[in-house]
Amino acid sequence: MKAAIIVFPGTNRERDMAIALKHVTGQAPRMIWHHETDLGDTDLVVLPGGFSYGDYLRCGAMAAHSPIMGAIKAFAQKGGHILGVCNGFQILTETGLLPGALLRNANLRFLSQDCYLKVEAENTPFTHKWKKGDVFRTPLAHGDGNYTADIATLERLEGEGLVAFRYADAKGNVQADDATSNPNGSVNSIAGILSENKRICGMMPHPEDLVDPLMGGEDGLPLFQGLVEAVVR
Repeated sequence: MKAAIIVFPGTNRERDMAIALKHVTGQAPRMIWHHETDLGDTDLVVLPGGFSYGDYLRCGAMAAHSPIMGAIKAFAQKGGHILGVCNGFQILTETGLLPGALLRNANLRFLSQDCYLKVEAENTPFTHKWKKGDVFRTPLAHGDGNYTADIATLERLEGEGLVAFRYADAKGNVQADDATSNPNGSVNSIAGILSENKRICGMMPHPEDLVDPLMGGEDGLPLFQGLVEAVVR
């Protein structure tokens, strides 16, 4: 599987993502600077975390207009696999590749901590190594991770099984109004969503930071293992 990581001014999690991808593919992913316009024969595009363009205007708003985004939109239209994590999720919503928006955290503070995610969608390229209802630990680090969308969009996401992950407690209990289990206040405790064809996933927490025992655990590893299997298949 040939993976590419898109790097914008202010991106700072590309190396973390590269470690995770090399761990499961055996080869280093290609780093693509945002001024480029050709993805080549890439199988998977990853938009990593950070603060693209310093998060001026809105998080991801300026990155959404970078030259590389035209190629990414074309890649998406052809059914390509795309993963956006943290700032990458924000960029995907700003481009319209995923619906909704990421607002300031409910407590108006930057959060850097572990959280627990409950798997909601089965048999997708990003989740098929888990079962529905599985819970895993993952770090989060963001100031604007409060997911929201209009009622019609939320009904479609919920009704069509496009919610990939929800914030939960360690036992898998989901309580949207509980700051302990839903730290940023996201509507319906939504931590990650999928496109209609389920080949694009955006999520706020960082599964790439738990893929090896030396990192403190391998909770995020199934996501990347599943992606390799899905893309190769």
